[in-house]
Amino acid sequence: MGTIFTLFMVLIMIASILLIIMVMAQNPKGGGLSGTFGGTSSAQFGVQRTNDFMEKATWTLGAIIVLLILLSVVLTAKPSTAFKQTAPARQEAPAPQTAPGTNNSATMPIPAPATAPADK
Repeated sequence: MGTIFTLFMVLIMIASILLIIMVMAQNPKGGGLSGTFGGTSSAQFGVQRTNDFMEKATWTLGAIIVLLILLSVVLTAKPSTAFKQTAPARQEAPAPQTAPGTNNSATMPIPAPATAPADK
């Protein structure tokens, strides 16, 4: 189980780093990586493709990260402890201790009355 969890964590970290790179390469005003290769207008040939690719890659990497997180939770969960609800063992309280020479009627058992045999 530990190796599967480690694999998922490594994949999530790689996808997160790639997502950070993709977001940092984009410029919110339409420049970014596409502005470096041919101006700031997104109507030029090739530049629109770069913007589309980066936007799709950003959404895809975000979806991959969410999917990997959900898969890691589902596949590495321990069903015996995660879904098993057991009641704790019921313990009885110990009998109260009384000091010698005291008559505590609350804790002393009351003897049953003796019955006389019926005469015929």
